[in-house]
Amino acid sequence: MNNDTIFALSSGRGKAGVAVIRISGDDLSGMAAQFIGRDATPRRAYFTNLKDASGDVIDQCLVIYFAAPNSFTGTDVIEIQCHGADAVIQKIFAHLSSAGARMAMPGEFSRRAFMGGKMDLSDVDGLAALLDARTEMQRRWALRSMTGGDGRIYDTWRRDMIEISAYAAAILDYDADDLPADIGGVLRARTSKLYDEITRALSRAAAARAVRSGVNVVLAGTPNVGKSSLFNAIIGANRAIVSDIPGTTRDVVSADVDIDGYLVHLMDTAGLRDAAADEIEQQGIMRTRDVMTDADIILRVFDAPADITPAQNEIVVINKSDLHGAAPRGAICVSAKTGDGIDALTAQIARRMHAITDGADADVVLNARTKTLLADAAENLSAALTTGDNWDIFAEYTRRAADDIGRILGTITATDVMDATFGQLCLGK
Repeated sequence: MNNDTIFALSSGRGKAGVAVIRISGDDLSGMAAQFIGRDATPRRAYFTNLKDASGDVIDQCLVIYFAAPNSFTGTDVIEIQCHGADAVIQKIFAHLSSAGARMAMPGEFSRRAFMGGKMDLSDVDGLAALLDARTEMQRRWALRSMTGGDGRIYDTWRRDMIEISAYAAAILDYDADDLPADIGGVLRARTSKLYDEITRALSRAAAARAVRSGVNVVLAGTPNVGKSSLFNAIIGANRAIVSDIPGTTRDVVSADVDIDGYLVHLMDTAGLRDAAADEIEQQGIMRTRDVMTDADIILRVFDAPADITPAQNEIVVINKSDLHGAAPRGAICVSAKTGDGIDALTAQIARRMHAITDGADADVVLNARTKTLLADAAENLSAALTTGDNWDIFAEYTRRAADDIGRILGTITATDVMDATFGQLCLGK
């Protein structure tokens, strides 16, 4: 593996009190000693005047030296905590470049951690999700994945598949008296159990997507029922134009809001009616129907009590409660004008989101890459269960399933898969 000395800014860009610069390489004890003016004891923080090659002070910094293998990457690592001014950061970068180090590529630190056995690819996926986390649920799920929760499940599945495949192959080479009783039935039962566990995880992919990427909540209804006013009331800002003129909203207006720890993509849409005023409104109506198709939850908005049976993913909302009486059974009565009922509506949205996602945290958290490979594994296990007494074919299908799981972990992988995985990350990670 190429262990050039690399560096990157691990903290965020912009004016800040402190910035963290991370350095990784094969032997950085000499560099650490040069920074602090004496030999560095690993994992101890040193306050020092960091100087350039001419002896001029660049900044007053904290320097920490991590000796291999006890570091994030498994190689020697130095972390410099300096002031967060861009001029300071650039000067330190120039000093490191002159010392023979180079700027890291995106995800290169994590790639080194992977190559050094510090992380598997499911951990890297979790790290990428954690760096993108915007809500409490995203943080919790990503952290569990990053700290090996998913990896342990995948590793258990893979070990079981390898063992099943080995026993299936052994059936052909050993006498029945030398094998466990009813070995064929046991192997089929174990394979069926694995298949059920994996298909259950796949069935919860929509829930994982809702947590990781956000829940799509769409406001829909006929023109002038107050969708835009309700949209503004929920997000607490005047994002959508409100007018008495029918068909004012011509496009999908969206905003992200945190509801009970979940990221919600709230979307205001064009009013649904058969006779659009013009081609632009007609296009808006078409876009409304498109986002409704992809919605996790639809808020079906009316401006007066209506007799309607909502679809499974719909919440009936009766707006303008200040102008009429009680809402019909099962509907939420609100007033976008006064704010009455908004808390009850967001609470109902939260309950629906819990119904979508609760229990999914017992499964692995899937992204597009892991979902595809897990589906391949399930397909191979299903094929194994249809082979009857052809144990050589059974062994081959279960081995392929183990390879699919191995690709999720990175124990069996191709360069392009690794590039795509580590490319999710930023510099310094």
